[in-house]
This record gives sequence, C-alpha cells and structure tokens, in this order.
Amino acid sequence: MDRYCEAWNEPDSTKRKQILREIWAENATYTDPRADLSGLEQLVTHIGKILAGRPGAKIIRTSTVDSHHGLARFAWRVVQADGTLLPEGIDFAEVSSDGKLLRIVGFFGPLAAQ
Repeated sequence: MDRYCEAWNEPDSTKRKQILREIWAENATYTDPRADLSGLEQLVTHIGKILAGRPGAKIIRTSTVDSHHGLARFAWRVVQADGTLLPEGIDFAEVSSDGKLLRIVGFFGPLAAQ
C-alpha cells in the first residue's frame, strides 16, 4: 500500500505510471465518491488531475494495513502544501494472489454518528 500511496504523491505522470504498473492489475478498478474508473491509464490521469488541483499536497497513510483473505483496508489523509490536514479517509482494497491491486474503493472523512 505504500507504493500505492507513493503513486498518489508522484507529480510526474511517467514515473507515476511506472509505480502503478508494478502494483496495479490489468483491469483493476478505482472508485471513490467522485470517481469510478478502470485500468492503469484512467488511474494515472485521475491522480494527475487531483495533484494539479492541490499543488504540493501529499497523501500519507495514517494506519497500519489491515488485511485478510485477499482484502485490505487502511486509513490515509491529505496534507496540504501549507501543512493543513484534510479529514482522514479510508480505502478498501482487493488484492490478487500475486499481490497486485484488483480494486480500490475509497471513502472520504469520518463516518457520521447514528
């Protein structure tokens, strides 16, 4: 998951694609409240758009990676270039038997109280 987070912090699209190629399955999908996409090229482009909207921001993993049966979850947050912390998010991942990411589903912010 650290390599995945590294890809989210890489401003150079060629380097970002190289990182993701190592960890992203051929037809893997990425879904969050604002995006639903498939494949390496779409993810590389999506990350580039997010980075362009937040110059200098970084994604940091804020929890351990909890995993079982080919599934994983971890918490993360965006740190803006000025140090401002955005609300924490959580990603759920499906991982193939060879360790590549098959699916990421992300949620933004904490769960609301009932």
